[in-house]
Amino acid sequence: MGPAIRSLVIPVSDLGAAKVIYTALFGAPHTDQPYYVGYNVDGFEIALAPGDMVDGPVANADVEDLDAVRAALLAAGASERSAPRQVAPGMRVCVLADADGNPIGLRGR
Repeated sequence: MGPAIRSLVIPVSDLGAAKVIYTALFGAPHTDQPYYVGYNVDGFEIALAPGDMVDGPVANADVEDLDAVRAALLAAGASERSAPRQVAPGMRVCVLADADGNPIGLRGR
């Protein structure tokens, strides 16, 4: 099975204010930290994270081998916005950009 979009990270300037709104919509978050507030919406992750509002939300493709997929996309002409980083045990993320600058999020091992 190929990559699947299973999460959306929404950058917010005021995490507390955003949390009130999204909690009213989705119910209590499963993760509530100063760096990440996460909601499970029928198996799809909606996350709020303090961040740069310029680029907007980033949809993340779940992949088995983050390094291999990242390398293939970079070889195909994508550029790197943020290098792979550990966000949870066994889970890393990175963000690339296509030729038009649109974000491509990757989430995997």
